[in-house]
Amino acid sequence: MSSFVMPGERVPAQHVNLKLGPGLSELSVARGSGKGPVSHQPVVATRAGLLNHSSNRSKWWVEGNSRRYVPAAQESVIGVVSGRSGENWRVDIGAAHPASLDGLAFEGATKRNRPNLKVGSVLYARVSLAHKDMEPELECFDAQTRKADGFGELKGGFVTHCSLQMSRLLLDPKHFLLPLLGSRFPLDVAVGVNGRIWISTKEVKQTIAVVRCVEAVDPDGGGMDETRVKKFLGEMEL
Repeated sequence: MSSFVMPGERVPAQHVNLKLGPGLSELSVARGSGKGPVSHQPVVATRAGLLNHSSNRSKWWVEGNSRRYVPAAQESVIGVVSGRSGENWRVDIGAAHPASLDGLAFEGATKRNRPNLKVGSVLYARVSLAHKDMEPELECFDAQTRKADGFGELKGGFVTHCSLQMSRLLLDPKHFLLPLLGSRFPLDVAVGVNGRIWISTKEVKQTIAVVRCVEAVDPDGGGMDETRVKKFLGEMEL
């Protein structure tokens, strides 16, 4: 169950592979020089909101009421190329500042063989660097395998927006909405934690149905449950 935390409040986030999301930071403390067991750095909240964690407690974050995405390392986002700077691309991810994407940050990319992106290209990327005093950096491959694994340019389709809370709900495999929609018609979906969803279906009316259902289920919208969504879908001509 989520609990409310305030800025500066310590949280019980501990895991051998601990990953901190938005609203949390490790507190820098002096370490002793003894040979005792190594302890985890204390973790504190940097903003007010609900403290959440993944099912295995490896990922922790604070869900605030902010409508602007705050980048955090290792998170998957959907961005739109907004310009080019030398060998890097500038990418809008809905944060306070645009992110930087190296032209070689793709699977198999070389100086002679790199993606031919254009302003307006839609990307599914991973935040590789996030620091309050630096612009965020993106990569379009898995950090461990160096394979694309779904990251890269998203061609065609349609991008819609939702609340940051809704995007995290959709990334939970146990959430009902995407499996329910997938049982009604074929679709491809990419969800970014920055409140953006890329949708690709065979027919425009199916894309409209996905968008309307996301809006209906979003806690910032109707907050509709599974039973009501099934009825809602039944009233549409799909």
